[in-house]
Amino acid sequence: MPARDTVHLMGFRSFSLVPDNEKTKAFDTLVSAFTDDPFERWMYPDLPDYLTHFPKFLAAFGGNAFAEQTVWTLDDFAAVALWLPPGKEPDGDAIVAVLTESLPAEQHADTFALLDEMDGAHPKYPLWYLPWFGVDAASQGRGLGSELMTHCLKVVDASHLPAYLESPNPRNVSFYERHGFLVAGVAQVGACPPVTFMERGAR
Repeated sequence: MPARDTVHLMGFRSFSLVPDNEKTKAFDTLVSAFTDDPFERWMYPDLPDYLTHFPKFLAAFGGNAFAEQTVWTLDDFAAVALWLPPGKEPDGDAIVAVLTESLPAEQHADTFALLDEMDGAHPKYPLWYLPWFGVDAASQGRGLGSELMTHCLKVVDASHLPAYLESPNPRNVSFYERHGFLVAGVAQVGACPPVTFMERGAR
């Protein structure tokens, strides 16, 4: 569908693609959604640092999704999902550059070791990868996350390929399990909070 085509859900909410020229709105939603995330706030415990640097990390890890037209929003940026389709990966060089510049030197070893574990665990066969998924803090608790995920998985399932993600927040594991994802492993390095690997089989 074209970038701003909209599908109305349940008569009230809309599901639509996010074009590149609206990426700032998508990142703003995710910054709000991850404000209390244990891993992201371990990296950036001071709020000004988080607000300054986390958007750059978002862009490095999932920004390639905009060019693929695989970024979706529900209810006009109340919830946002950045997916990378089969064959597309995060920008590894950009991730290293952002973290090297924004994190204190004493956090580098643990952070990059964890990223190495994430890279090693990432399946090498074709799949859909979900680097970022979140609901604006003011809109949480209204079922928007489940509704957005349901719509996204219709796109994924149409390809008959699996889906994969890493959850940096243990509280979200049960949410993904309700949508068919299974825990494939957990990584924790040094002082880093744990990151859970999850995969959903092809449908």
